[in-house]
Amino acid sequence: MGMNDLALREMNIVLIGFMGVGKTTIGKAVAKKLYRDFLDIDEEIEKEFQMPTTKIFQEIGEKQFRKKEKETIINLCTNQRLKVISLGGGAFLQEEIRNLCLSNCIVFFLDLSWESWKDRVSMIIDSRPVLQGKNSEEMKDLFDERQPIYEDHHSKVLTDNLDVDEVASFIVDSLKTAWDIYEPNH
Repeated sequence: MGMNDLALREMNIVLIGFMGVGKTTIGKAVAKKLYRDFLDIDEEIEKEFQMPTTKIFQEIGEKQFRKKEKETIINLCTNQRLKVISLGGGAFLQEEIRNLCLSNCIVFFLDLSWESWKDRVSMIIDSRPVLQGKNSEEMKDLFDERQPIYEDHHSKVLTDNLDVDEVASFIVDSLKTAWDIYEPNH
């Protein structure tokens, strides 16, 4: 299914960005505003393995997690429409996932500065396997290292001083503008 076969208005909307930026919370808000279903890829994987992500990493390993992540995303982005999907922070490390999402979906990068992110660390650390046992400096390295993988996107939102509803509204407004430009309703 090439980009051209799929109406822009029907494409899945994919949210990417570093862990803890709020992809799930914002994704749910966007889905509600657009009357769409919301899917969190990490949650889908957890359902399948019937254990939390941290445990999957510990017991089955990151490699199996990434494999399942790829299968899940490929399946969703090839067979489903009209969804809002949030990807785990590491999903775009896989080129195949990146290429598929960019060609079949509308990809929004939720950006957050290191300073703002640092303030959230305590809230998210327990549920994020890749942060376990890292000190602040190592987290900063991971943060910086991941930034370039999010540079492939269709649109970027700097979320620093915005609340969830503001980010969601911004996304919805920019989608509606794009839809009207490229596919006017006659």
